[in-house]
This record gives sequence, structure tokens and C-alpha cells, in this order.
Amino acid sequence: MRPRLTHWLKPPGPVAPGLRIGLLGGSFNPAHEGHMHVSEVALKRLGLDYVWWLVAPHNPLKPTIGMAPLDDRMTTAAQTATHPRILVTDIESALGTRYTIDTLGALAHRFPQLRFVWLMGSDNLDQFRRWRRWSDIASRIPIVVVMRPGSTLAPLRAKAAQRLARSRLNAAGRIAFSRPPAFVVLDGPRSSASATAIRAQSRTGEALVGAIPSW
Repeated sequence: MRPRLTHWLKPPGPVAPGLRIGLLGGSFNPAHEGHMHVSEVALKRLGLDYVWWLVAPHNPLKPTIGMAPLDDRMTTAAQTATHPRILVTDIESALGTRYTIDTLGALAHRFPQLRFVWLMGSDNLDQFRRWRRWSDIASRIPIVVVMRPGSTLAPLRAKAAQRLARSRLNAAGRIAFSRPPAFVVLDGPRSSASATAIRAQSRTGEALVGAIPSW
């Protein structure tokens, strides 16, 4: 899908030359503390000014069955994002973009004064090579991977990480000013929350409604 004109696009928060913005994309179906963990680690370790949660209308790598409506996912994300510098936006819906590479192009065109960094949990690194034009994404924006349980070997094992090994930096604080490809892995206390587990827990709870006596 071709991106719409962006000159009218309203940013989700303040815009000023040199501001460092982390972009965390996904379906957020639903948003959870794992998203918060990635965002808060990035804010602290990278010195970011803001993190934008890009709530996607649809994730091309995930089935539509079980996907909550965009408005519901936006509401849940806004309720979850309790940090004042984490901003929730459906900007991809406004842009009409379906793939990350197209979203990045539109954002760079609309906000050339901002320094964007792409954020992801290490659990997403294994599938990064399945993203449309993933190598072009790595050439366009610095990438930051925050470690999460169950995927501690991803920065070594994932094919995308192997391809980006020569671009891996040790000085995380300068990542927003680094010329891509630039790749950083952040470790520390890890959150095990996942949207899949939360949805499964919700379905279990719904199945039990009416099955437990009320007396």
C-alpha cells in the first residue's frame, strides 16, 4: 500500500530538532508489561526523549483471527503506558502503511528533525528476517534489542543478528546519533510478559465463567 501524503500528519507528542524517539511497533494485542519493560529500559539506557508505541492496524506476520479491533487495542495500550514519555499512536493507520519499511520512510519524510531508533524485544529478533525488506530497515534506522526471557541466544543465533554483527555497537548511549546500520543489545532485569500468554489466560478465564458455583 502506498503511504498517504504526510504534511498534515500530527505527531503524538512534542517535536523539536534533535529529539531522540524510540519506535516500538506491533499489534499490541494486548499491550502488556513486556512492552513497558522494553520501553523503560530504552528510555533509561539510551537517553531517549520519548518512545512512540506504533499500534498497527494489522500485523502482516500474524493472523487476523483473534485480533482485537484497533480502537480496543489503542485503549488498552493507553491504559498500559503509564510512563509520561511513552506515547501511544495509531499513526500507521493515518499513514495507510502496512509494512515497517514504508512507515519509516513516511516518518522520516514528515519529521526529518527527529532522530528515530527502532526498538524490539529479543523474542522478535528471530523473526526479523521475515519482515519485508528487513535489511533496508537496518540500513535506514538504528536498531535496539532489549533482552527478554526465553530468547537469550537470539543476538547470537538469529540470522539477522549474524548479518548485523559487524554493525553492533558497545556504546548504547550514542545509538540515536549513529549512522545505520547500527545495532545494540541491552541486557538487564527481564520481563516474561507476552501478549500470547495474556490472551490464553483471558480465554481460560472466560471459559470458567458460569462453571464455578456462586455460593
